[in-house]
Amino acid sequence: MVLAAIEANMKTFEYVPVEGIAHFSSLSSGETVYRLGRLNQFGLVVRQAGTYVGYSLNYAGYDALAINALVKDGLLEAFGKPLGVGKEADVYDALTPSGDRVAVKFQRLGRTSFRQTRRKRGYLAEGKKVSWLYQSSLAAEKEFEALERVHKVGVSVPEPIRRNRHMIVMGMIGGVKLADYASLGGPKRILKEILRNVRIAYAKAGIVHGDLSEYNVILESTGHVLIIDWPQYVEKTHPSAEGLLARDVKTIVGYFARKFRVMVDSRKALTYVRGVRSAA
Repeated sequence: MVLAAIEANMKTFEYVPVEGIAHFSSLSSGETVYRLGRLNQFGLVVRQAGTYVGYSLNYAGYDALAINALVKDGLLEAFGKPLGVGKEADVYDALTPSGDRVAVKFQRLGRTSFRQTRRKRGYLAEGKKVSWLYQSSLAAEKEFEALERVHKVGVSVPEPIRRNRHMIVMGMIGGVKLADYASLGGPKRILKEILRNVRIAYAKAGIVHGDLSEYNVILESTGHVLIIDWPQYVEKTHPSAEGLLARDVKTIVGYFARKFRVMVDSRKALTYVRGVRSAA
């Protein structure tokens, strides 16, 4: 109740006054102050005492709100081990009440510089100051939208299940990042599968990943690939789409050439993913 009150008022205040939190949560001033003190002890809020006493959510508090919502919806039962910790997101193994394993991704923008984030995230308006929490929520919203669109047309991605705030629940990610492999069995086949998925996303979903590399391709135990991390995607009609598509292809083809000695002409690969002809 108190966390939700802070969240609602952070649209207006960087640090929400205690009086506003009490009013929104319909608690007495004394009860509000007590609960805020406890939340501060638990590390779920940040207290500011300057011209007035105010509170702001941090990522732990935002996590608590998102997790609580999905637990109440009957979607999550328990969390397991981390599957990956990156510059802008954390991913965890989790269980549903029925015992199914899922992956839960928390967007955590702010670990990189603001300039870097704005450069990669086209939904951030120039000159508009918004909190990292709100930016992370926008990133999750955009990634979930991308996953729904590409999954629908057959691109090999984790199945999108639900989103709440900055958190995405998706099908289990079982495998290892391509970047972590010292050698591969059949690397040319794997490269072709990656390019085929890029082609399907472009031709059928009208989407360019925009940041494709060896760090967001998962090689499953079956030998098939999963392409992850889509919050920076652009529409194929976007002015930068062709350049980003070319960069995606050049990056992944170049990696296979350097690491696994698979030599594919990046121009021919780009022609292929645009849907003009078959892969080499």
